[in-house]
Amino acid sequence: MSFILKSEDEYEDLLGLWSDLETGLAMVLSHPHKVQEFKARIHQYDRWMQNLIQYDADVALYLLFQLASHSPVGYSASHALVCAVLSHLVAQEFHLPQAERDSLVRAALTMNIAMTALQDQLANQREQPTPEQRTMLRDHERHGADLLGQLGIKDKLWLQTVRQHHHQQAPDLPQYSLTLAQRLAQMLGVVDRYAALISPRQSRAGRSATESAQDILNDNDTRLVGQALLHVVGLFPPGTFVQLDDGTQGVVLRRSSQDNRPDVAVLLNDNGQLMRPPSLHACANGSPAIITALPAARVQEHVNHHLILQLGTQQQAIAR
Repeated sequence: MSFILKSEDEYEDLLGLWSDLETGLAMVLSHPHKVQEFKARIHQYDRWMQNLIQYDADVALYLLFQLASHSPVGYSASHALVCAVLSHLVAQEFHLPQAERDSLVRAALTMNIAMTALQDQLANQREQPTPEQRTMLRDHERHGADLLGQLGIKDKLWLQTVRQHHHQQAPDLPQYSLTLAQRLAQMLGVVDRYAALISPRQSRAGRSATESAQDILNDNDTRLVGQALLHVVGLFPPGTFVQLDDGTQGVVLRRSSQDNRPDVAVLLNDNGQLMRPPSLHACANGSPAIITALPAARVQEHVNHHLILQLGTQQQAIAR
C-alpha cells in the first residue's frame, strides 16, 4: 500500500508520528518501573508501528534509515524501533504465525531494556567501554529478560528471545534442530547487528548499507536470515545514499522487484553540484546503475526529504 505526500504538512505530520513513537518508546525503556501497564504500552507501540508501516513501507524505511544513520542522539530507542520494523518485515518474509511475529517484534522493542542508559552513553562515547561497562554489556540479555518478567511479561517466547538474542549457536548445529526461541533469537540477532552497523557513534561513522549487508552475509550460520533481511529491505534500502556509475549521487526512494535496482532520486550531478529539483531514476529500467552505497556522512549537501518523498510517492501513484 502506498500514498501520496501532497504537502509539506503531511510530511511533517508523518515524521511527527514516527518521532512521537520513538519518544514514547524512549520514555518506557528509560523508566520501565514508572510505566503503568507496561505490557499494554509495548503492545500499543507495536500496533502504532504497524499502522505507520501500513501507510507505506518504503516511506517508513526511508524515514527510519535516515533516522538511524544520521544521529546517535537517543540511540537506544531509535535502534529498538529500527529493529522492530525490520523484525516485522522479516517475520512477514518467513510467514511466521501471528504469535511468533508478536514475540519477535516485542523482543526487538525491549531486548536492551536492561542497558538503555548505557547504550545511549556508549553511542556518545569515544573511548572503548570500561570493564564495568563490558560487564553490563555481557549480562544485559539475562538482566533484560529478568526485568521484563518483573514488569509482568508472561510470554515465554518473548522472554527467551530477549535472553538469547546474542547467543551464538554451535556452528555445526543444523537449523532444523534449533528451538523456536533459538530461531527467533537468531533472526533478532541478525537484525540487531545490521541496524547497529549502519548507525553512527561518536567513535565512528555509520557504515554504508553495502558494507553492512556484506557483514551479515559473511556469517555462514545466519546467512539464510541475512538473505531474507536483505530481500525485504533491499541491498540498497530506502533512505540509503548511493553512488551511480555516471558519477552522480542520489538517495534510494523505493525498493523494486530487483534487490539491487531500486528507484533513486538523483541529488548531485557528476560535478558534485546539487540538482534542483532532483531527478527520478528507476534503476530497474537501465543505466545508470548503482556502484555502491555511501555512508550518510559522505553526503554533505542539505537534502529536502519532503520534496524527495513527495516526488517518489507521486511517481508511484502514476506507475499504478
